[in-house]
Amino acid sequence: MLSFTRSVPGTSRALRDDALFAAGLAVLSALLAAFVADGRRPDLLAWALLLGAHVPLVWRRVRPMPVLLAVLGCVAPYHAVDYTHIAAVPVGMVALYTVAVSGRPRRALITGLLLVGVMLTVNVSVSPHQVAEVMRITGWVVAVLLLGVYVRIHRQYVASVLERAERAERTREEEARRRVAEERLRVARDLHDLLAHSITLVGVQTSVAAHVLAADPERLDRAAVAKALDDIADTCRSARGELRATLAVLRASGAGPEPDETRDPLPGLDGLPDLAEAARTSGAEVDLAVREAEAPPAVGAAAYRIVQEALTNAVRHGGPGLTIRVGIRVADAALRVTVTDDGRAADDPSHTPGFGLVGMRERARSVGGTLEAGPRACGGFEVSAVLPLVPVGLGGLR
Repeated sequence: MLSFTRSVPGTSRALRDDALFAAGLAVLSALLAAFVADGRRPDLLAWALLLGAHVPLVWRRVRPMPVLLAVLGCVAPYHAVDYTHIAAVPVGMVALYTVAVSGRPRRALITGLLLVGVMLTVNVSVSPHQVAEVMRITGWVVAVLLLGVYVRIHRQYVASVLERAERAERTREEEARRRVAEERLRVARDLHDLLAHSITLVGVQTSVAAHVLAADPERLDRAAVAKALDDIADTCRSARGELRATLAVLRASGAGPEPDETRDPLPGLDGLPDLAEAARTSGAEVDLAVREAEAPPAVGAAAYRIVQEALTNAVRHGGPGLTIRVGIRVADAALRVTVTDDGRAADDPSHTPGFGLVGMRERARSVGGTLEAGPRACGGFEVSAVLPLVPVGLGGLR
């Protein structure tokens, strides 16, 4: 290649590199002029023209066409006086190559045609016997122009390949960041579902035990206290087991076997009776109606988490004497989940919205479903979800 540097044209580094290149080329031309017998021996004028032709090469990548014209302005009279011809060939070819490599192929074609046409015209009118030599020089001109065009096309191809690779790398990085964000959201949602449910039950059951202890210290109902404490212990054990399973999945997702091979099955519709029983230990009356509903694991897990969060919210905010009805049925190729209560959550001024409703809606969307939640006209609260039996996506489910 005749382009020895890939520094950015126009910068101080590019000018410095081209100046060094021009100086080295000038030394080569001077050696050729001094030791090769190919025409008249160079005199002061020859040295001035030959070395002066190398000066414009400092700006060859910034202004390739003006540089070519300046070089030809020195090289043409040098050849016309019949000085050592081969000494002026390198500088002319470098200037011609720069024009070809830095512009479109059409510019290289027009430049070559004009240059060859001028040479032929001048030589035919001045020295007809040198037409064969002109044809030989024309071959070199065409070769240099073709080399420049090829290098330009090759550089464009390499740049396009590198650009595609960079775009692919950016896409992979964005995908990795998206998956990390989804994983963080999934972990936050799982921990919220688990801890909010368990802590709420423990809080309610602790209140029951405290009430029993404080109601009539002289006639302490030891059985009721023992049952309340047993319920608390059962809730803690269940929460600990599910938390351990969640952490095992998180550790397995970084390396080793696939998570599906190392974790417990997804909680599904078969786990709803345990949720209902846990809510009953808090003093609520829970009516669970599952009408021969079957669903894929992902859909069942989404329904499980939605019911879990709905029960947690009802127990936490519903107040005493709470009745909760949970309905699960299949209709129109979708699993329909309904959780209603007659509590006072909608009228509770101390209630501040949290992440529960957001998490339930995300659970429904993760399988392509929808969820609506809000106060009922007759009092209480209602959560209603429609989950397609063919889930659209599985992101966010543990």
